[in-house]
Amino acid sequence: MWSCLKNFFTYETTKSVVVKSWTIGIINRIVQLIIISYFVGWVFLWEKAYQVRDTAIESSVMTKVKGFGNYNNRVMDVADYVTPTQGGSVFCIITKMITTENQVQGYCPETEKYNCTKDSDCTKHRHKPGVYGIFTGNCVPFKPNISMCEIKGWCPAEIDTIKTETMNDVENFTIFIKNSIRFPTFNYTKGNFLPSITNDYIKRCNFNKSTDIYCPIFKVGDILKDAEQNFTLLANTGGVIGIMISWVCDLDKSDNYCKPSYSFTRLDAMSQQSNVTPGYNFRFAKYYKTENGTDYRTLVKAFAIRFDVIVNGNAGKFNMIPTIINTVAAFTSVGVGTVLCDIILLNFLKGAEQYKAKKFEEVSDDPLDIQSNGLYRSQLSLRQTHFKSSDSGAFSIEHFS
Repeated sequence: MWSCLKNFFTYETTKSVVVKSWTIGIINRIVQLIIISYFVGWVFLWEKAYQVRDTAIESSVMTKVKGFGNYNNRVMDVADYVTPTQGGSVFCIITKMITTENQVQGYCPETEKYNCTKDSDCTKHRHKPGVYGIFTGNCVPFKPNISMCEIKGWCPAEIDTIKTETMNDVENFTIFIKNSIRFPTFNYTKGNFLPSITNDYIKRCNFNKSTDIYCPIFKVGDILKDAEQNFTLLANTGGVIGIMISWVCDLDKSDNYCKPSYSFTRLDAMSQQSNVTPGYNFRFAKYYKTENGTDYRTLVKAFAIRFDVIVNGNAGKFNMIPTIINTVAAFTSVGVGTVLCDIILLNFLKGAEQYKAKKFEEVSDDPLDIQSNGLYRSQLSLRQTHFKSSDSGAFSIEHFS
């Protein structure tokens, strides 16, 4: 018990031992150089760890599509092929349509999967939803020698297996994007209309990664090309394309250096690998009334390219707190070289026992403890100390006696 108590009330202090070894000296300096280079080159210069960063970007996006297309002998304008029409950050350009005209509420045969020969084949589906309406339980003629279960709903039911052509003019349509951003931490605002952009420039420019990287007008064909997509395939099945606007701003520099960068990608890439509902499509209807007040509609199944404008970014500005924290971390990390060298000295180099004897030593203020225990056979005590050193306050293995 007394021994445990004595061991508990001890004090450890560092001891400096100078090891004059080319091998250890070179390893120590190389490790220190690597650590210093990492903090200077990567942490401070590349990652700008001396800055406080704001990643909570606030953004607004307005879009406009322009172009005329020829589809089924009709000239299509923006009001015909863009939905929704509000010009937000998500919009669709319709490339292909399957139209079912003059639908009215009534009874008609289902058009998919529910073949029958007698009413009993349809009774089990009664009052259950089908593909295009609610089943009545009756079996009715659909085509010569083909009967289908009857539904109640909008009739005639849609046949969406019809092959239709795509509107190839979509490839030449243009998309105008107006983006405003704000970093709330610094109360900093900016827009993608840079000072160099003039009215004359806007009228003639189209975004190009080589010549016009800040033009806010994008040609659909160029977007799909940069996203590595085939227009013909995409227009036929539909899909989702991401227009990425990235803002990375160093607010320690001039405002002119805070500029957007644009990139494009296919967001629904997984749908290309599946035969189950590939691409992107949706339905909408246009409603009308006859002279006698009967409602009827035109149902449209639209295949479209959906564009999602996604804005991300961050801004940084010098701040003393992260600068101090990372500077202290840099100086502290330099000590890793000492730990590595100690491991090598204590386990792998010749003279390891001599180094252990100099590095680990117990000192007692009780002479009896020294005489009885030896205490690592140390030559030191608080009462008698004889050593030589070529370093101020440090032991040198080469000169220690």
